[in-house]
Order: sequence, then structure tokens, then C-alpha cells
Amino acid sequence: MSKDIRIKRGLSLRLEGEAEKELVEAPRSKTYAIKPPDFHTVVPKMVVKEGAKLLAGDEIFFSKYTDEVRFTSPVSGTLKEIKRGEKRRIMEVVIEADFQDSFKDFGKMNAANTDAESVKQRIFDSGCGAFIKQRPYDIVADPKDSPKAIFISAVSTAPLQPDWGFILKNKTKEFQEGINALQKLTEGKIHLSVDKSSEAVLKDVKGVELHRVSGPHPAGNVGIQIHKINPINQGERVWTVDAEDVAVVGNLFLTGQYNPKRTIAVTGSEAPGKIRKYYDAILGANINELVGQVDSSVRIISGNVLTGTKLSNGQYVGFFDNALTLIPEGNQYRAFGWLPFTYNKIHSNSRTSFSWLFPNRKYKPTTNLNGEERALVVTGEMEEVLPMDVFPMQLIKACMAGDIEKMENLGIYEVAPEDFALVEYVNTSKLEIQDVIRLGLDLMITEVG
Repeated sequence: MSKDIRIKRGLSLRLEGEAEKELVEAPRSKTYAIKPPDFHTVVPKMVVKEGAKLLAGDEIFFSKYTDEVRFTSPVSGTLKEIKRGEKRRIMEVVIEADFQDSFKDFGKMNAANTDAESVKQRIFDSGCGAFIKQRPYDIVADPKDSPKAIFISAVSTAPLQPDWGFILKNKTKEFQEGINALQKLTEGKIHLSVDKSSEAVLKDVKGVELHRVSGPHPAGNVGIQIHKINPINQGERVWTVDAEDVAVVGNLFLTGQYNPKRTIAVTGSEAPGKIRKYYDAILGANINELVGQVDSSVRIISGNVLTGTKLSNGQYVGFFDNALTLIPEGNQYRAFGWLPFTYNKIHSNSRTSFSWLFPNRKYKPTTNLNGEERALVVTGEMEEVLPMDVFPMQLIKACMAGDIEKMENLGIYEVAPEDFALVEYVNTSKLEIQDVIRLGLDLMITEVG
């Protein structure tokens, strides 16, 4: 029996460009890439060189500070290039794919009948450990930790976010085996959050505590669910896994192969209708195989419009992302834009816009900020969209000041940057609030650990 969680504070953004619920096979990319910057705090140590032949599941690099966490190739092929940025930081590991994948054989394993240590080792040796994140700090989990619980969110509330029920409807067997494996990683509960769509698919999953979540965004954020179900205290650890990645873990145990399939929804007002669908792809796919060559007037976002990453032609889908969103670049400006009630084709949470009169209208967002950075002022707008028992403005100021004691008292252990995405959207200060929270979390990792 599920437990209901009703979120009242928040804001659901209705945008043009939702993907049709039609699943098609994505064209096989010539190249795939793993991007170390996707794994915050991970310093990669390469174990193979350019030109090396790889099987799907072969180790490419490991984490310098947690060498049990291994990152493996999503496809078989040749390691084509290691792209570096400033200070020789590794930005991308590019793999030239074979015509057909050959897999490293990890061996089939019945997770339910295997000891916990063997299951954990299989997950982290295969590369599936990279799917598991830790709260606090929203970083890749350390296998030496013992989390008090594991949380999985199968709730879609972010703008143009894919429908988890549609994605998982043909993966229930793999999902159940993934749950069986994850049960071995914690002595606590596995909490699975669902909405109406995903509940129809996952209602019979065993070994989880089911929570029915409803309400506006950010109800689907796993951080909000943790806050409502089992809040994090200092010194505690909670692990989170994306819903589709649970099925990847399950497939590893059922087949003995690391096969990181990723269902990617191509969405957004600038995505042509003929490609606005769900694609069965492989993790790290080249975006041009999905959306073609995109004009410079269009912003390509890996993820959703609130938390996603800007991409350019020829780059690769982010490791944790299930969507490619295409929206107009903000390179056109409106005359007298500072006047209220003069332009109402864009969404605004402000009462000076007519948006609140048309709650069902769908909008076509651009990347315009509609203003420049300015001072923080007390308006109450942040609290309206953050359904957590924290004071968002005070926490933001504490992060900006680097005041560790205040950050702890104000709930830094419970938050992640994505929880502040709506706060960043509605606030009139135009601050990059997600970056501020990330810097605050990084300081806590350095000073507190």
C-alpha cells in the first residue's frame, strides 16, 4: 500500500514541445563519450590509453579518491580521444564505436540469493556504481559507506520531463532485479516514489516502500521526497538512483552484461515535430544522431530547462540525463521590456504578468534573463516554490559568505542544487543560485567531509 505525499508549494511550468509517446530506435552513433565533469568531485585516473580496444563494460578510469568507483565503456570500440580542458582536466573520453557491441562478461548472478559484499562489488566493478549518488552533497556514492536508506524517484514534474511510466513499462523485470540488488546495499528501506503514470507500471514491485507523490514541481525531485519521508541529519548518508538506472543494474545481474540503455526524450518548442519522440539510445550518445545539425538560433540543453547543461553540435548527452530540450536562444530583445503588462507571451511568476490568469497556457521560453544581477531583497517569492522547511534566502547568503556553522543550522545537508532551480527561476535578483548552493556544498565537503 502506498503512502501519499502531497506537495502544495511549487510551480509547474507548462511549456510547448512535449515529446510524443512513441519509442523509436535511435541511430547508432559513430562515437560515444563519458564526461568526467558529470561526476562532481571525481578526479579521473585513466587506466587505458588512446587507441585501446574496449569491450562494453571495460574500465576506462576510476576515481582518484575512491578507487572502488569505476567508470566503464558504454559500447565496444576504440578509445579515440581524451579531450582535456584547463590545467589538463579531462573533459571527455571519446569512444569510436564498433558496428555492433561486444560485451565483457561479468557473469549472471541472482542478487536475492547472493551475499551483500559480492553484490556491491559487482555493481561498482561493472560501472553501475556511477549511477548511485549520495546525499548530502549530491555526489557519486562511496561504496565504503552504509546508507540509512535508498531513494528512487519515478515522478515527472520538471518542465518537459519524460514520462517514467512510459519509459519503464517494458523494463519491469529488470527493475525488480535491480531492486533486489539495491536491497543488499542498505540495512534500511528502499523508498520508491511514483505518480499516476509510473504507479500503474511499478505498483507490484516488491522490496520497496511505495509513496504516491502529487503536486507541482519540484515534487518529483528526490531531495524533496527525502525531506518529507526521512530527512538527513549530520553524519548520515542516503543514496539515490534514477529509475531507469535501476533497470540497468537489474539487467547486469540478469545477463552479466553492462548495457547502459538510456531512453531519451527529444522535446522543446524548437524540436521539429517529426523528431519530438522517445529514443532508445545508449548512454553518452552524440546529440546530432538524435536531433541533427542544429541552427545557432537554437539552444540545445541536455536535461530540462531548469537544471540542464548547454550543448553544442557534435557534443554528447549527459550521463544522468533522459532528455534533450531545444528552445530559442535569447538573442532578441523587446522594446520597453521594463514596463509591466507590455509583453505577456512569456511565462512569469510575477503578478505584473498575465500568466497567472491563464494557468493552462503553454509557453515558449527563451534563454533571456530579462534583467541583470541585482541585490537580494526580501520578497517571499523563494519560499513559495521551495516545499522544504528551510529558509532559502538565508541559506543562500550563508553559502555566499562561506559561513559553515550557519549553513549547517540552515539545512545545507538536505539540499542539492536542483532543489533550488525554481528558486533561481522566480527570484528577481537574477543570481545563479544553483551555482551558489553547489559552492556551499563543496565547501562543506572540504571542511566537514
